[in-house]
Amino acid sequence: MKLDIGAELRRVGNTCLWSWQGWAAAWASEKSLRQWTVVNVLSAVACFLVEMTPAERALILALGLLILAAELMNTGLEEVVDYLSTDRHPRAKKAKDCGSAAVALTAIAGGVAWLVVLIG
Repeated sequence: MKLDIGAELRRVGNTCLWSWQGWAAAWASEKSLRQWTVVNVLSAVACFLVEMTPAERALILALGLLILAAELMNTGLEEVVDYLSTDRHPRAKKAKDCGSAAVALTAIAGGVAWLVVLIG
């Protein structure tokens, strides 16, 4: 099987482009993504000012990125639900609430990591 390097590079390039377009679209419309980004930047700066091990720092930084990822997935979920129907329906509410809960749990995980690092 021959690997087509050009095709693979185009695929990677397209993936990067689509990811950037998703970020830009969410950034333009989602205040919560912008807020979590500010919190994430502040957390990242703080983790370099506070004495911690490289593993602790990596955990804090990774959890910050996961909060942003969860927010992007929640935004995508909400967009799909709203696209399918503007009617209020218990299942649509449940889907949106579960997406919101995923963001909240990810943020709590980041907070717990900070507490453990600071207390320990």
